[in-house]
Amino acid sequence: MKIAIIGRTEILYETVKLLLKNGHDIPLIITSKEAPEYTKTEKDFKDLAQEINAKYLYTSKLSSKENIELIKECEHIDIAVSLNFSSIISQEVINLFPLGILNAHGGDLPRYRGNACQAWAILNAEESIGLCIHSMIGGEIDSGNIIDREYLSIDINTKVTECWNWMTERIPQMFLNSVQKLQKDKNYILESQSKDTKDALRCYPRTPEDGRIDWNESSEEILRLINASNKPYSGAYCFYDQKKLIIWDADIFEDDEIYLSKVAQVANINKDGSVILITAKGKLKINQIEYDGLICNPSEKIKSIRKRME
Repeated sequence: MKIAIIGRTEILYETVKLLLKNGHDIPLIITSKEAPEYTKTEKDFKDLAQEINAKYLYTSKLSSKENIELIKECEHIDIAVSLNFSSIISQEVINLFPLGILNAHGGDLPRYRGNACQAWAILNAEESIGLCIHSMIGGEIDSGNIIDREYLSIDINTKVTECWNWMTERIPQMFLNSVQKLQKDKNYILESQSKDTKDALRCYPRTPEDGRIDWNESSEEILRLINASNKPYSGAYCFYDQKKLIIWDADIFEDDEIYLSKVAQVANINKDGSVILITAKGKLKINQIEYDGLICNPSEKIKSIRKRME
């Protein structure tokens, strides 16, 4: 099949390679400005388009008259696949492709529509995260028939890094599977999404500032924030001696100690380099931090139990 590529991220870049390897043709690549956490940039997609002799379009305004005309000028394209495009795609654009546009979404549709769904699922104490390939509906967020779906089990210790790695591995193959299913049967549907608004959960974007730790929360809530803010994102953070301190790895710490303390107190500095911190409810064992630009054991920077985080 002839397949257009619309979007960003290294995952979509690898999808192109997999589709080509399996005999599909990519005559058009459309991308826009990358996010800070992406390892593939606009230039990478431009170079890839030149390498495979595909038309290339860099824009965040896909529905403009000029861009629609450019797509129409391409030789017949059966379908498009999309991931993390920077704006909502209109039905006018979707209608340019006989089999529509497939989107990959890291959420258990119709729940977890929108942005940062993996982080929100970790924060919301879900037991699994969904990953869906679905047909897009113009002007709508993550709606449309589901073509393929998979799940990743998660718990309080799951980092968003693991979710990202899982999606990186699975999305290209799921795109390929979905294209092949529609190639055999253009009407194929795994599942129709519910149109009942009570079944949907909209997730809004998270910003780096959302990673600020509130030590007045429980150790479980703080650990979920640390894991939900983890790489490739900017990390959960607090301040120590008036400098930003990012916590990259932590565990719940349980002991039988009866104590009186203010929150964010350093309770112990362990021989293995970890540090115990007191929260509003419980304790956290901090295993890895970033401080002064150095990723290290906490004990390399925290030397006294007379200290507190801010």
